[in-house]
Amino acid sequence: MSRSRRSWMGLFAAAVGIATAVWVSNGHAATTEFRDLTVEVVGQGRPVVMIPGLNSAASTWTETCAALQPAVQCHIVQLPGFAGAPAVKTDAFLDGMRDRLLAYLDDRKLERPVVIGHSLGGVLALKMAAEKPGRIERLVIVDSLPFFAGLRGLSPEAAKGAATAMRQQMMAATPEQWEAGARQGAMGMSRTPANNERVAGWSLKSDRATSAQAMSELWGEDLRPLLPRITTPTLVLGAWAAFEPMGSTMDSTRKIFEGQYAGLNGVKVSMSPRGFHFLMWDDPEWLVGEVKGFLALK
Repeated sequence: MSRSRRSWMGLFAAAVGIATAVWVSNGHAATTEFRDLTVEVVGQGRPVVMIPGLNSAASTWTETCAALQPAVQCHIVQLPGFAGAPAVKTDAFLDGMRDRLLAYLDDRKLERPVVIGHSLGGVLALKMAAEKPGRIERLVIVDSLPFFAGLRGLSPEAAKGAATAMRQQMMAATPEQWEAGARQGAMGMSRTPANNERVAGWSLKSDRATSAQAMSELWGEDLRPLLPRITTPTLVLGAWAAFEPMGSTMDSTRKIFEGQYAGLNGVKVSMSPRGFHFLMWDDPEWLVGEVKGFLALK
Protein backbone atom coordinates (compact mmCIF):
# COMPACT_ATOMS: atom_id res chain seq x y z
CA MET A 1 0.00 0.00 0.00
CA SER A 2 1.39 3.42 -0.94
CA ARG A 3 2.41 5.95 1.67
CA SER A 4 -0.14 8.46 0.32
CA ARG A 5 -2.97 5.94 0.65
CA ARG A 6 -1.93 5.09 4.20
CA SER A 7 -1.90 8.83 4.88
CA TRP A 8 -5.53 9.41 3.88
CA MET A 9 -6.58 6.27 5.71
CA GLY A 10 -5.03 7.66 8.86
CA LEU A 11 -6.85 10.95 8.34
CA PHE A 12 -10.12 9.43 7.17
CA ALA A 13 -11.85 9.44 10.53
CA ALA A 14 -10.00 12.35 12.11
CA ALA A 15 -13.31 14.06 12.66
CA VAL A 16 -15.73 11.13 12.76
CA GLY A 17 -18.34 11.07 15.52
CA ILE A 18 -19.62 8.44 17.97
CA ALA A 19 -23.30 7.59 18.15
CA THR A 20 -24.29 7.29 21.80
CA ALA A 21 -27.50 5.38 22.42
CA VAL A 22 -28.54 7.27 25.51
CA TRP A 23 -32.13 8.35 26.08
CA VAL A 24 -32.61 11.95 27.15
CA SER A 25 -35.17 11.85 29.92
CA ASN A 26 -36.87 15.07 28.95
CA GLY A 27 -40.46 15.28 27.84
CA HIS A 28 -39.86 18.16 25.42
CA ALA A 29 -38.22 16.64 22.34
CA ALA A 30 -39.10 16.94 18.67
CA THR A 31 -37.40 16.32 15.34
CA THR A 32 -37.65 18.82 12.50
CA GLU A 33 -36.40 18.97 8.91
CA PHE A 34 -34.87 22.12 7.44
CA ARG A 35 -33.09 22.42 4.08
CA ASP A 36 -31.39 18.98 4.16
CA LEU A 37 -30.70 19.23 7.90
CA THR A 38 -32.46 17.07 10.48
CA VAL A 39 -32.55 18.72 13.88
CA GLU A 40 -33.65 17.18 17.17
CA VAL A 41 -34.87 19.81 19.63
CA VAL A 42 -34.65 18.85 23.30
CA GLY A 43 -35.59 20.98 26.30
CA GLN A 44 -36.93 24.49 26.77
CA GLY A 45 -34.03 26.54 28.11
CA ARG A 46 -31.27 28.62 26.54
CA PRO A 47 -30.80 27.65 22.86
CA VAL A 48 -27.66 25.63 22.13
CA VAL A 49 -26.96 24.34 18.62
CA MET A 50 -24.84 21.16 18.61
CA ILE A 51 -23.01 20.17 15.41
CA PRO A 52 -21.27 16.78 15.06
CA GLY A 53 -18.17 15.98 13.04
CA LEU A 54 -17.31 14.25 9.78
CA ASN A 55 -19.44 11.14 9.16
CA SER A 56 -21.04 11.58 12.57
CA ALA A 57 -24.53 10.87 13.78
CA ALA A 58 -26.38 13.63 15.60
CA SER A 59 -26.52 11.36 18.62
CA THR A 60 -22.85 12.17 19.21
CA TRP A 61 -24.25 14.93 21.42
CA THR A 62 -27.04 13.04 23.21
CA GLU A 63 -25.22 12.57 26.51
CA THR A 64 -23.91 16.13 26.55
CA CYS A 65 -27.38 17.51 25.93
CA ALA A 66 -28.79 15.38 28.75
CA ALA A 67 -26.09 16.58 31.14
CA LEU A 68 -26.91 20.24 30.39
CA GLN A 69 -30.62 19.88 31.11
CA PRO A 70 -32.80 21.65 32.18
CA ALA A 71 -30.85 24.86 31.56
CA VAL A 72 -30.63 24.60 27.76
CA GLN A 73 -32.70 23.80 24.70
CA CYS A 74 -30.53 21.60 22.49
CA HIS A 75 -30.79 21.81 18.71
CA ILE A 76 -28.86 18.66 17.74
CA VAL A 77 -28.02 18.70 14.04
CA GLN A 78 -27.69 15.76 11.66
CA LEU A 79 -25.66 16.82 8.63
CA PRO A 80 -26.62 15.28 5.27
CA GLY A 81 -24.63 12.39 3.86
CA PHE A 82 -23.20 11.31 7.21
CA ALA A 83 -24.01 8.18 9.24
CA GLY A 84 -26.70 7.05 6.82
CA ALA A 85 -28.46 10.40 6.41
CA PRO A 86 -29.52 11.21 2.82
CA ALA A 87 -26.80 13.01 0.89
CA VAL A 88 -27.02 16.31 -0.95
CA LYS A 89 -24.86 17.02 -4.00
CA THR A 90 -22.55 19.99 -3.51
CA ASP A 91 -19.11 21.22 -4.53
CA ALA A 92 -18.94 23.42 -1.43
CA PHE A 93 -20.04 21.30 1.50
CA LEU A 94 -18.75 23.46 4.34
CA ASP A 95 -20.06 26.75 3.00
CA GLY A 96 -23.35 25.11 2.09
CA MET A 97 -23.81 23.74 5.60
CA ARG A 98 -22.75 27.08 7.12
CA ASP A 99 -25.44 28.86 5.15
CA ARG A 100 -28.10 26.28 6.02
CA LEU A 101 -27.26 26.50 9.72
CA LEU A 102 -27.41 30.30 9.74
CA ALA A 103 -30.73 30.15 7.90
CA TYR A 104 -31.98 27.67 10.51
CA LEU A 105 -31.20 30.15 13.28
CA ASP A 106 -33.26 32.79 11.50
CA ASP A 107 -36.11 30.45 10.61
CA ARG A 108 -36.44 29.25 14.21
CA LYS A 109 -35.93 32.77 15.56
CA LEU A 110 -33.03 31.70 17.76
CA GLU A 111 -31.64 34.98 19.07
CA ARG A 112 -27.87 34.77 19.71
CA PRO A 113 -27.73 31.05 20.49
CA VAL A 114 -24.70 29.16 21.74
CA VAL A 115 -23.09 26.96 19.06
CA ILE A 116 -21.06 23.88 20.01
CA GLY A 117 -19.19 22.01 17.28
CA HIS A 118 -16.98 18.94 17.26
CA SER A 119 -14.15 18.73 14.69
CA LEU A 120 -15.85 19.41 11.32
CA GLY A 121 -18.71 20.80 13.38
CA GLY A 122 -16.23 23.13 15.05
CA VAL A 123 -15.09 24.38 11.64
CA LEU A 124 -18.72 25.06 10.74
CA ALA A 125 -19.20 26.95 14.00
CA LEU A 126 -16.18 29.15 13.22
CA LYS A 127 -17.44 29.80 9.70
CA MET A 128 -20.88 30.75 11.03
CA ALA A 129 -19.40 33.22 13.52
CA ALA A 130 -17.10 34.76 10.90
CA GLU A 131 -19.90 35.08 8.34
CA LYS A 132 -22.33 36.77 10.76
CA PRO A 133 -20.35 38.52 13.53
CA GLY A 134 -22.48 39.00 16.63
CA ARG A 135 -25.14 36.51 15.51
CA ILE A 136 -23.93 33.85 17.96
CA GLU A 137 -23.63 34.51 21.68
CA ARG A 138 -20.88 31.99 22.48
CA LEU A 139 -18.86 29.33 20.66
CA VAL A 140 -17.54 26.06 22.04
CA ILE A 141 -15.10 24.33 19.66
CA VAL A 142 -14.36 20.70 20.56
CA ASP A 143 -11.02 19.33 19.29
CA SER A 144 -10.95 21.25 16.04
CA LEU A 145 -8.53 23.60 14.30
CA PRO A 146 -8.86 26.38 11.73
CA PHE A 147 -6.08 24.84 9.58
CA PHE A 148 -5.87 21.05 9.85
CA ALA A 149 -3.10 20.72 7.26
CA GLY A 150 -0.88 22.83 9.49
CA LEU A 151 -0.48 19.74 11.65
CA ARG A 152 1.59 18.26 8.82
CA GLY A 153 3.60 21.44 8.30
CA LEU A 154 1.93 22.25 4.97
CA SER A 155 1.57 25.76 3.63
CA PRO A 156 -1.95 26.86 2.68
CA GLU A 157 -1.04 26.52 -1.02
CA ALA A 158 0.42 23.04 -0.57
CA ALA A 159 -2.63 22.03 1.45
CA LYS A 160 -4.92 22.74 -1.51
CA GLY A 161 -2.98 20.36 -3.72
CA ALA A 162 -2.88 17.71 -1.02
CA ALA A 163 -6.62 18.07 -0.48
CA THR A 164 -7.35 17.50 -4.17
CA ALA A 165 -5.17 14.38 -4.21
CA MET A 166 -6.83 13.11 -1.04
CA ARG A 167 -10.29 13.45 -2.54
CA GLN A 168 -9.23 11.62 -5.71
CA GLN A 169 -7.71 8.77 -3.69
CA MET A 170 -10.79 8.42 -1.53
CA MET A 171 -13.09 8.28 -4.55
CA ALA A 172 -10.84 5.78 -6.36
CA ALA A 173 -10.57 3.36 -3.43
CA THR A 174 -12.05 -0.10 -3.85
CA PRO A 175 -14.79 -1.14 -1.38
CA GLU A 176 -12.18 -3.18 0.48
CA GLN A 177 -9.78 -0.25 0.69
CA TRP A 178 -12.61 2.04 1.75
CA GLU A 179 -13.58 -0.23 4.63
CA ALA A 180 -9.95 -0.69 5.66
CA GLY A 181 -9.50 3.09 5.66
CA ALA A 182 -12.57 3.59 7.83
CA ARG A 183 -11.44 1.01 10.36
CA GLN A 184 -7.84 2.21 10.45
CA GLY A 185 -8.91 5.83 10.79
CA ALA A 186 -11.23 4.98 13.67
CA MET A 187 -8.45 3.46 15.75
CA GLY A 188 -7.53 5.76 18.62
CA MET A 189 -10.50 8.09 18.18
CA SER A 190 -11.78 7.01 21.60
CA ARG A 191 -10.22 5.28 24.58
CA THR A 192 -12.76 2.46 24.21
CA PRO A 193 -12.27 -0.07 21.38
CA ALA A 194 -16.01 -0.72 21.15
CA ASN A 195 -16.60 2.97 20.54
CA ASN A 196 -13.92 3.02 17.85
CA GLU A 197 -15.89 0.26 16.14
CA ARG A 198 -18.96 2.48 16.28
CA VAL A 199 -16.94 5.24 14.66
CA ALA A 200 -16.00 2.92 11.80
CA GLY A 201 -19.62 1.81 11.45
CA TRP A 202 -20.87 5.36 11.07
CA SER A 203 -18.16 6.04 8.49
CA LEU A 204 -19.18 3.02 6.43
CA LYS A 205 -22.81 4.18 6.45
CA SER A 206 -21.83 7.63 5.18
CA ASP A 207 -22.03 8.70 1.55
CA ARG A 208 -18.57 8.36 0.03
CA ALA A 209 -18.79 11.42 -2.22
CA THR A 210 -19.93 13.57 0.70
CA SER A 211 -17.17 12.25 2.96
CA ALA A 212 -14.49 12.81 0.33
CA GLN A 213 -15.71 16.32 -0.49
CA ALA A 214 -15.97 17.34 3.17
CA MET A 215 -12.60 15.84 4.10
CA SER A 216 -10.94 17.54 1.14
CA GLU A 217 -12.38 20.90 2.16
CA LEU A 218 -11.31 20.40 5.78
CA TRP A 219 -7.77 19.65 4.66
CA GLY A 220 -7.52 22.33 1.99
CA GLU A 221 -9.07 25.34 3.73
CA ASP A 222 -7.25 27.74 6.05
CA LEU A 223 -9.66 29.64 8.29
CA ARG A 224 -7.00 31.53 10.23
CA PRO A 225 -7.45 34.73 8.15
CA LEU A 226 -11.15 34.70 9.14
CA LEU A 227 -10.54 34.55 12.88
CA PRO A 228 -10.18 38.33 13.44
CA ARG A 229 -13.73 38.76 12.14
CA ILE A 230 -15.14 36.68 14.98
CA THR A 231 -16.42 38.76 17.88
CA THR A 232 -18.05 35.86 19.72
CA PRO A 233 -16.45 34.71 22.99
CA THR A 234 -14.95 31.31 22.21
CA LEU A 235 -13.90 28.29 24.26
CA VAL A 236 -11.68 25.70 22.54
CA LEU A 237 -11.51 22.26 24.16
CA GLY A 238 -8.53 20.22 23.00
CA ALA A 239 -7.39 16.59 23.16
CA TRP A 240 -3.81 15.38 23.35
CA ALA A 241 -3.68 12.03 25.17
CA ALA A 242 -4.00 9.85 22.04
CA PHE A 243 -0.68 11.26 20.82
CA GLU A 244 1.25 10.70 24.04
CA PRO A 245 2.92 7.52 22.67
CA MET A 246 4.32 9.68 19.83
CA GLY A 247 5.91 12.09 22.29
CA SER A 248 3.19 14.71 22.58
CA THR A 249 2.50 16.39 25.90
CA MET A 250 -0.40 18.47 27.09
CA ASP A 251 1.74 21.60 26.98
CA SER A 252 3.11 20.95 23.49
CA THR A 253 -0.37 20.27 22.14
CA ARG A 254 -1.79 23.32 23.88
CA LYS A 255 0.81 25.44 22.07
CA ILE A 256 -0.43 24.07 18.73
CA PHE A 257 -4.00 25.08 19.57
CA GLU A 258 -2.95 28.49 20.87
CA GLY A 259 -0.81 29.12 17.81
CA GLN A 260 -3.58 28.28 15.37
CA TYR A 261 -6.16 30.35 17.27
CA ALA A 262 -3.83 33.32 17.84
CA GLY A 263 -5.94 35.52 15.57
CA LEU A 264 -9.12 34.96 17.59
CA ASN A 265 -9.36 37.74 20.16
CA GLY A 266 -9.97 36.55 23.72
CA VAL A 267 -10.12 32.84 22.91
CA LYS A 268 -9.77 30.45 25.84
CA VAL A 269 -8.03 27.10 25.24
CA SER A 270 -8.55 24.27 27.71
CA MET A 271 -7.00 20.79 27.37
CA SER A 272 -8.63 17.56 28.51
CA PRO A 273 -6.39 15.61 30.88
CA ARG A 274 -7.28 12.21 29.43
CA GLY A 275 -9.74 12.30 26.53
CA PHE A 276 -9.05 11.27 22.96
CA HIS A 277 -10.72 13.00 19.99
CA PHE A 278 -14.25 12.25 21.22
CA LEU A 279 -14.04 14.24 24.42
CA MET A 280 -17.79 14.09 24.97
CA TRP A 281 -17.36 10.30 25.27
CA ASP A 282 -13.95 9.90 26.90
CA ASP A 283 -14.00 12.80 29.37
CA PRO A 284 -17.67 13.75 29.70
CA GLU A 285 -17.61 15.21 33.21
CA TRP A 286 -14.69 17.47 32.32
CA LEU A 287 -16.31 18.59 29.05
CA VAL A 288 -19.68 19.31 30.65
CA GLY A 289 -17.97 21.17 33.49
CA GLU A 290 -16.05 23.34 31.03
CA VAL A 291 -19.20 24.11 29.04
CA LYS A 292 -21.25 24.90 32.14
CA GLY A 293 -18.54 27.20 33.45
CA PHE A 294 -18.17 29.01 30.13
CA LEU A 295 -21.92 29.47 29.75
CA ALA A 296 -22.41 30.26 33.46
CA LEU A 297 -24.94 27.43 33.80
CA LYS A 298 -25.94 26.10 37.19
